Amino acid sequence: MDANVAAREMPLFSKKVVLFLVSQNLSLFGSSVVGFSIIWHITLETSSGYWVTLFALCTTLPQVIVSLWGGVWADRYSRKHLIMLADAFVALATLGMAVAFWAGIQHLELLLAVAMIRSLGAGVQAPAVNAIYPQLVPPEGLTRVQGVNQTVNSVLMLVSPAAGGAVLGTLGIEWAFMLDVVTAALAIFIMSFIKAEKVGQTAGRTSVLKELGQGLGYTFRHPVLRRLMICFLCSFVLITPAAFLSPLLVERTFGNDVWKLTANELVWTVGTLLGGLFVSLRGEFQNKVRTISVCLAGFGVCFSLLGVAKFFPVYLLFMGTAGLFMPVNATAQTVFIQQITQPDMMGRVFSIVSMITGCAMPAAILFIGPLADVIPLDTIMIVSGALLVLVGVWYYRGARSDASLSKKKAPG
Repeated sequence: MDANVAAREMPLFSKKVVLFLVSQNLSLFGSSVVGFSIIWHITLETSSGYWVTLFALCTTLPQVIVSLWGGVWADRYSRKHLIMLADAFVALATLGMAVAFWAGIQHLELLLAVAMIRSLGAGVQAPAVNAIYPQLVPPEGLTRVQGVNQTVNSVLMLVSPAAGGAVLGTLGIEWAFMLDVVTAALAIFIMSFIKAEKVGQTAGRTSVLKELGQGLGYTFRHPVLRRLMICFLCSFVLITPAAFLSPLLVERTFGNDVWKLTANELVWTVGTLLGGLFVSLRGEFQNKVRTISVCLAGFGVCFSLLGVAKFFPVYLLFMGTAGLFMPVNATAQTVFIQQITQPDMMGRVFSIVSMITGCAMPAAILFIGPLADVIPLDTIMIVSGALLVLVGVWYYRGARSDASLSKKKAPG
């Protein structure tokens, strides 16, 4: 019993895991502060939806495009070094932007350029980060460690907008850039102390495009992964109305008071914080197929109820409950992929996840956004929520046999 307890606790307290979580969350904090600072700076300077849309495209499209190559590199080279190089690449670009602004070169186009560079760095880094977890954490500790990480992420999402606003309002956007440079430098320094063996190929290496094709073939021929990819696509499309249009729903249903719009975002973040705490305390989900299905159905029920809520505190209750499901679902899906994927395919599989999730919401909002001016938003919420429940049921019914096969390969 003591040995089992020690094995479960080791991922939380081992030096390399703690260093990795500190490094990643330092980097995330700096990136979040800069992201909020840039979008607020553009909004204050232009009051233009066109510029805000351009910024959104610059922060998403490069990451989606380069992530497939990032996945190949994560399977070829040292994932630790890729993470460090991506952080350094982004930090140097951000430092250059700070110097340019101090020199009086403050064109908005430069902000879009640095947003694209930062997005490219994220596209390289994200597959490597997700793929390196099984190298640092024993299988039985993956869920708990990532639950802790989700909790810290949620805290940072509460703190970073305030930090970004404070720095932008008192010191200027240049110091927001410098804060990110400092946190990135600290993250790289801490990451350098972590020992992680290279998992990628050492012989018989082919072209990047061929390896990318091998990753696509492996993912979509694998029944469990194929079903998960379809699930990612459908769920991200159906979550889009709640993710992007909930402020509009609040304004149309409850009025345009700023505190109500703020509360709408705050309760979601508090919900994700509580969900992350739940995952970190629980430690493992024995049946991840069921967990994912319940979370998708829970999202769907909550989003449908947002459409029928006419009393604002009740609306906030449903939004906070939906937020609680988010880290549970994300952790279950991520750990499930980590446990059933070959180590030398891990980077490519996660790059495909990044591509699907990165494309689904922007593509969906192009259709759903204009639709919200034709069809009542509450109807859109109810329908998308009901469809999300059906996706959860479809996934559970279809994946049970796949899950039973995957359990033979990995625990949980």
